Amino acid sequence: MTNTASTLRTAVPLDELIASARELRIGGRWERATRLLDSGEATDPRSRALLALAAAEVALESDWFGGTALAEPRLAAAEVLVEVLIASLDGKPADEAQADIRWDLDFLRLRHGYLGQVRVDGAFRAGPDGKDPDASAAVRTHAERLRGEAPDDVRRGWAEMYLGLVADNLFAEWDVAPGHYEAALCAGEAGAARGTGEAGGSHDSGDDLLVREALRHLGDHDHGDHAQARERWSRATELGARAGTVPGTLSQQLLLAVLTRDAGDEAGAVALVREIARWAGAIGAVTTEAQARGFLAGADPTAPPAPAESDS
Repeated sequence: MTNTASTLRTAVPLDELIASARELRIGGRWERATRLLDSGEATDPRSRALLALAAAEVALESDWFGGTALAEPRLAAAEVLVEVLIASLDGKPADEAQADIRWDLDFLRLRHGYLGQVRVDGAFRAGPDGKDPDASAAVRTHAERLRGEAPDDVRRGWAEMYLGLVADNLFAEWDVAPGHYEAALCAGEAGAARGTGEAGGSHDSGDDLLVREALRHLGDHDHGDHAQARERWSRATELGARAGTVPGTLSQQLLLAVLTRDAGDEAGAVALVREIARWAGAIGAVTTEAQARGFLAGADPTAPPAPAESDS
């Protein structure tokens, strides 16, 4: 891998370049991560596909946390290069790494489709009201297919995670979602116990982040049990911080503020969330900043969507 960002050309191992961009990505440095990936020059089809895939994931997370609209062209570019990679095999069966690349690209498409369903007019909107039921069903079918095609347990866990999110936030199936989150939690914890380390691909390359996501949403379902919710959310915050996810850790701290408010410490909750809003605004995480400011105005970010008004 050659870095061509300046007149000085330096050779950098592909894995190191992508790993560095990943750390920038989960730290909320999406523009820097994109510039780093775009500065790389690769000639073989696999390296070009991996670079494009990593850039698409950066764009998707910028869209999620930063409110941008960058992912679609990056995903389209990655799809072209993945197809070039497959065509280069000239009919030979794909090896395990190339099968992983195809799954990871498909998973990014799932995440992008899900984001398109939960973000309406620039704001997060849970529940089925006002959404195309066929589009929501297509996201669920996509996640089910990825679960069945997952090349390893961790990727299967991420598909389970999104099946839970779909149940929660697209269909309001509160009783269905926790089973998927539990399956994701088991996959993440089993992977961590095996010491899988860098798994690669679009599932954030680490079991800690899968465990964090599962705990985050299981804690939401345990919200009536403050002790259980606090235990899960505190651990999720720790795991997110250890993995280096700055916007994710801020959003997780917002959930801890919910418990602080529920425990009667309004002043403590407000003080924490003011800092969350300040930090989120500073790094451009506009989605988290908006949730924090909503909390300061009295909103509960964990509350289910209000039922639609009847026309009768």
